Amino acid sequence: MKTPKIVTIGCSWLLIVCDAFAMDFTVPIEKLGGDFQFTEGPLWIAANNALVFSDIPANRIVSLHDGKFSTFRTPSNNSNGLTLDKQGRLIACEHGTRRVTRSEADGSISVLAERYQGKRLNSPNDVVVASDGAIYFTDPPYGVKEAERELDFQGVYRISPDGKTLTLLVKDFIKPNGLAFTPDEKILYVNDTEGGHIRAFDVAADGTLANGRIFAKVPSADGMKVDCEGNVFCTSATGVMVFDAKGQHLGTFSAAEQPANCAFGDSDWKSLYMTCRNGLYRVRLTVPGVKVVSVVPHTSLLPRPNTSGSSQKESNSNPHILKE
Repeated sequence: MKTPKIVTIGCSWLLIVCDAFAMDFTVPIEKLGGDFQFTEGPLWIAANNALVFSDIPANRIVSLHDGKFSTFRTPSNNSNGLTLDKQGRLIACEHGTRRVTRSEADGSISVLAERYQGKRLNSPNDVVVASDGAIYFTDPPYGVKEAERELDFQGVYRISPDGKTLTLLVKDFIKPNGLAFTPDEKILYVNDTEGGHIRAFDVAADGTLANGRIFAKVPSADGMKVDCEGNVFCTSATGVMVFDAKGQHLGTFSAAEQPANCAFGDSDWKSLYMTCRNGLYRVRLTVPGVKVVSVVPHTSLLPRPNTSGSSQKESNSNPHILKE
């Protein structure tokens, strides 16, 4: 066992203990299900002991619980990336509506980001929440027709913890896609699918990004996650490529289909779930991933399955969201 690492996140001390075993890229990869249309945005919800993920063209979010698949929400507005905020509420990047939303405890949907300086976003793609509650997301044009675009760039944005300020952080990406923090949140990784690389940015005290540099070359980079040792798991044209904290390629997990995204899960956070085109796959690891949890779990705030969509209410919590 390695010496435990202690890192500070906000005002809390977090003890991270990782197994000191070399990563085995020959372990079996299990196919959990297929016959989906295009899977994305996997998210482990520990309070529900379930995985949810987007089936984008099918316009639904699917749940996997106790080995059984069910519809978690439909319509999903063609959701893509999913995560939880610090209160345990579901945050979704919606292609169909070109916005970022939050599911409230009463079942309503709050719009967190829809426009930048009066212009509609392209199609928010992937999302991550910092320990202070700030939301970071990418905005490539995958879910919008070229003639319908209002912005002439593809940005990376930050929504302030109070939800009132939308800040454009970076705008020189070709197709920004997956993003993930290091365990201590001092670095944010953002990949560029068309650029074929992962960039690393230093995270300033005010949440802005600086000192962007190439971290690793990745063909068709897509969704990303980080384990508690700082290894970066990035989906690509060849599978889930794994890099150490210095950017050295350690190996690749290759399923039968090309992956679009991945997420750690199960009770020990040592399972890597991979959404791969029409299927969902899982591989067991020896090192846990960085958990997606709220500071104080509020199970009651987690969205409940909605198969009809008829009871889904909608509100815009920030109709006049500030822009920078």
